[in-house]
Amino acid sequence: MRYGKGRNPVSHIGQAYPDRVEVRGRDLTGDLMGRLSFTEYFHLLLTGHEATDDQRFFLDLLLVAIAEHGMMPTNVAARMTLAADPGSLQGAVAAGILGCGPVILGTSEACAQLLEEAQERVAAGAEPARVAADIAGEVHASQEKMPGFGHPVHRPHDPRAERILELADERGVSGLHVLLARCFRDAVAGAWGKSLTMNVSMPIAAVMLDLGFSSATVKAVPILARTAGLLAHLAEEQQRPLGFLMAAEAEEAVAYEGREGTSA
Repeated sequence: MRYGKGRNPVSHIGQAYPDRVEVRGRDLTGDLMGRLSFTEYFHLLLTGHEATDDQRFFLDLLLVAIAEHGMMPTNVAARMTLAADPGSLQGAVAAGILGCGPVILGTSEACAQLLEEAQERVAAGAEPARVAADIAGEVHASQEKMPGFGHPVHRPHDPRAERILELADERGVSGLHVLLARCFRDAVAGAWGKSLTMNVSMPIAAVMLDLGFSSATVKAVPILARTAGLLAHLAEEQQRPLGFLMAAEAEEAVAYEGREGTSA
């Protein structure tokens, strides 16, 4: 049984031929290799277009900002996987990436969708601050978490978020989505009755949208960045193993009860 509408299957990304490789309509060896940096090449692969200077600068910036954040559960999972199967580097990377969800890697995609919803309301005639206040109130009333706000370590500010916004202003790329992100900071404080840290996910989404990226591509940046961080942890794990030590510490920290309500 076939699912979906019938259509001619087409890919626009790349094709290998006996004598050459073509990527996004460009000759890999005759044009791209030696001319594009990896960040520029990633942009071309992701969007089909070559990056402007600002797109390249901020894609670099965001990849650096989110690549590494210490001994997070994703890095721990990857290290423990490699410890159990030292020959499976790719499996250990996959274990870490599989754990990259909204709790650990961030909510950049959800932030982008939220900002797009806010932008639509502004386009319909509402003021940005009013839109942010309305949406924050709606999220708070539903008892949901506000994407892009709150952090277990960085308080009262996430230094990565502040630096991204600072550079966006300096380079003149701050647009409506960055404005809305800042409006959300004030609106969230009002709705929750306290200041919540704007974490790095909100500026990532805001700057990418202001630079013309689609919301569907925003999550690709933290995933690619965190892959680099995972590879660094795994290279260290091969030289200075910690995986089994962390597993032993975890077992030591958790009490076993054979039956509920009794101690072993």
